[in-house]
Amino acid sequence: MVEHNKDEQLDHIFHALADTTRREMVRMIASHDRTVSELAEPFHMSLAAASKHIKVLERSGLLERSIQGRTHMCRLNPRTMSRAMEWLQFYERLWNVQFDALERELNKAKKEEH
Repeated sequence: MVEHNKDEQLDHIFHALADTTRREMVRMIASHDRTVSELAEPFHMSLAAASKHIKVLERSGLLERSIQGRTHMCRLNPRTMSRAMEWLQFYERLWNVQFDALERELNKAKKEEH
């Protein structure tokens, strides 16, 4: 059951990151917290449209929203981003092992040729 929850969280993370606008929003909040208005402004979108993107990011856990008076502040949740990075790094290591083995075989074949 725990593995299913982890898979589901990864599904939400990669779904959220699949959209260009949401990736840009993540990039924006990586440097410092932003308001919903600040996140919407570069895209010339309504606050309602920006809010929909933000809700997807919240559902994935990439973004956390806090309310200060009437202002909604958004910040990056680095723990969630690290979950996605762990998953990607597993496959990076797997492919690096495969590429290293291929390189050894190609070097071996090259030496045998000469």
